[in-house]
Amino acid sequence: MVAIIDYGAGNILSVQKALDHIGCENVVTSDAAVISAADGVVLPGVGSFGDAMDNLTRRGLRETVKEFAGSGKPFLGICLGLQVMFDTSEESPEAEGLSLLAGRVTRFPPDMGLKIPHIGWNSIAFDRRCPLFKGLPEEPYVYFVHSYYLQAKEEGVVSATAEYGLRFHAAVWKDNVFATQFHPEKSGSVGLRILENFAELI
Repeated sequence: MVAIIDYGAGNILSVQKALDHIGCENVVTSDAAVISAADGVVLPGVGSFGDAMDNLTRRGLRETVKEFAGSGKPFLGICLGLQVMFDTSEESPEAEGLSLLAGRVTRFPPDMGLKIPHIGWNSIAFDRRCPLFKGLPEEPYVYFVHSYYLQAKEEGVVSATAEYGLRFHAAVWKDNVFATQFHPEKSGSVGLRILENFAELI
């Protein structure tokens, strides 16, 4: 059973539909006990870094998420779910992230000559062969929607990068903890394969 954490940050239904599509048993929940007992967890999200952290704290889920990530069971952050796994974001300087991994989230510079937010299909390059990317072609295209990008402190946790005016960290992996800045649930067959690979880890 995969618990999709509902903390008021949206993007829940599309993640659930994608997991349903691949036959992965799941539940949408904000119940700490259900999350802790799950075999795997997905932390999705769209919106503001500060609002997301406020919602996690208000629902009493901040420590639940951190404890699950340290449990050894598969954990997947998606989009904003990736960003809040790190220390800080330029979007909400006053907010403290979960600090599951070290790094900060920065806004794309306005002088790049590109539209912000970065919306649409973009190829990613693999920095190392993460289990989530098993069976994927080289430099597959995935779907992004974001104005802020990750700068992980340790390059060793980066599993994929992308280019949009600059090179940014598009996915990370450390032990049982995985995260993608892009949306697997909106990335067609490539995204479904990523979710299938995640389910296979459970």
